[in-house]
Amino acid sequence: MAAGPVGSGKGGQTAWVLNLLTDLAFNLLIFFVVCASSAQEEKGRPQQMPSASKEKTTEQKSTNIEVAITRTAVSVNGEDVPIADLKAKLTGMLAGKKNPENVVVVKSAKDTPYSHWIRITGAIEQAGGAITLQLEEEQVIGK
Repeated sequence: MAAGPVGSGKGGQTAWVLNLLTDLAFNLLIFFVVCASSAQEEKGRPQQMPSASKEKTTEQKSTNIEVAITRTAVSVNGEDVPIADLKAKLTGMLAGKKNPENVVVVKSAKDTPYSHWIRITGAIEQAGGAITLQLEEEQVIGK
């Protein structure tokens, strides 16, 4: 009888497959550790949020500019404005206003693309506005 190569037979094949799977798992582990350690965090543009004062809330509501962003349109204080004219309109409205009078409240629809939101908030900042987000609106219901 001629002897076959080492690992021939049922027991040798099982050990060979286990060694292959162990090596593959080790290589994948090293690959993901290296990829995860060198991945840079993606960050959006930093936003400076103005602090809210409870005493001035009602007074500021009438003086704050509201910008509503939808998927395709922008409105300033309820009036539709072409995106190209937004910066000029806000610059005129914010002329002479300083902190905290230059607050612009941004309301964004849920389906607004991030690139559209960044373009609009960039125009607001270039016009001299301080951006604040309206996340939830509180309503007081009388008894």
